[in-house]
Amino acid sequence: MAVLAINGGEKVREKLFPAYNTIGIEEEEAVIRVLGSGKLSNFLGTWHSDFYGGKEVQALEEEWAACFGARHAIAVNSATSGLYAAVGACGISPGDEVIVSPYTMSASATAALVYGAIPVFADIEPEFFCLDPHSVESRITSKTKAIIVVDIFGLPYDADAINTIARRHGLFVIEDCAQAPGAKYQGRFAGTLGDIGVYSLNYHKHIHCGEGGVIVTDDDQLAWRLRLIRNHAEAVLDAKGIKRPEELVNMVGFNYRMTELEASVARCQLKKLDGFVAERQKNVAYLAKELAQIPCIEPAVVRPDSTHVYYVHPLLFDKNIAGISRGLFAKAVRAELAPTELREKEGVQLGCGYVKPLYLQPIYQHRIAFGSNGYPFNLAQNNLNYEKGLCPVTEQLHFETLMTHEFMRPPATKEDLDDVIRAFWKVWGHRDELCGQEA
Repeated sequence: MAVLAINGGEKVREKLFPAYNTIGIEEEEAVIRVLGSGKLSNFLGTWHSDFYGGKEVQALEEEWAACFGARHAIAVNSATSGLYAAVGACGISPGDEVIVSPYTMSASATAALVYGAIPVFADIEPEFFCLDPHSVESRITSKTKAIIVVDIFGLPYDADAINTIARRHGLFVIEDCAQAPGAKYQGRFAGTLGDIGVYSLNYHKHIHCGEGGVIVTDDDQLAWRLRLIRNHAEAVLDAKGIKRPEELVNMVGFNYRMTELEASVARCQLKKLDGFVAERQKNVAYLAKELAQIPCIEPAVVRPDSTHVYYVHPLLFDKNIAGISRGLFAKAVRAELAPTELREKEGVQLGCGYVKPLYLQPIYQHRIAFGSNGYPFNLAQNNLNYEKGLCPVTEQLHFETLMTHEFMRPPATKEDLDDVIRAFWKVWGHRDELCGQEA
């Protein structure tokens, strides 16, 4: 008789896992306060005291900068907008090259394309999954102007190594910190490690206001350019008396503005960040200790002198020890468990890999972004390589060894975590039932 649920046995858990819902009475009161004010947004896209937004937006910026120890914080309507604005503020031009990660949300690379630059993919670290400094340096050419690093899964990038490379070659470092608010590298907050950092307030991040983002920088000129790009720069340049041509570079502005409603919610959420991070770290410590005893599972390690805030919890799978594929093992574990409340349609929150390496997406395979003539790829002065095999570490992790899960998110209890552990152990102990099956 079958024991594993995938073969008809009894599941470890039928009950849905609790939803990760960070919204409480504080947010409700904040929204009501803003609704009562009659000002749901307070930006004007012209030179005026409201060019910088309303009271809630400016208060969020002050509180965010103080929390993370940054000189400037600029609120925007998404982290994607923040990345686009960051590339623009750095003066990136058509035909320039920007080194990016292949293992991240797509916007971390398309931010370069928006300004006509060429994304150049470097490989990632096998143990930490952030950009590998050695691979980064090997991709630098005379056309390279910036590096977009990603604090993937909640762990900061190797700031010492990559920042040193950037300084040596005169490059900007833009830090995509969407998944790592509150993480630290040598005592400094992730997001403040490069020239510009970008945080996400999207609904499934650590804290959120539905959609939103915050950019930070210690550079006054970059901060000024970021604020211009956020709010129709071209409409205010004349009023500010900007005359020099270099000041006009990338000053076609956008509407990347955050509303007062979003800012009011984000202000409440910021106060909760430390608690949410601590709970994730506690849950991962428990899960990692227990899952590490399963011979084919190795919980990912944390970079020395860093803290991890676990947007997801990475695990490494050894198919040679298990005797079955990663995909089949994960499929069997998912069959033992239940989905999460509010995300029932997404299935059990355990996946193989993360995202397919970005350079394998059609936009890079066909080298077409804007129009039908290959722009901006047709501006490349170096041979573009977006073929499979470009980043072998990334490909091995994605297609063979990496697993990620979200069971550690609050308000998970010890009982919830124990069900996850029991499911993994059950599949490990009865994996002989899976021999010959397809993933």
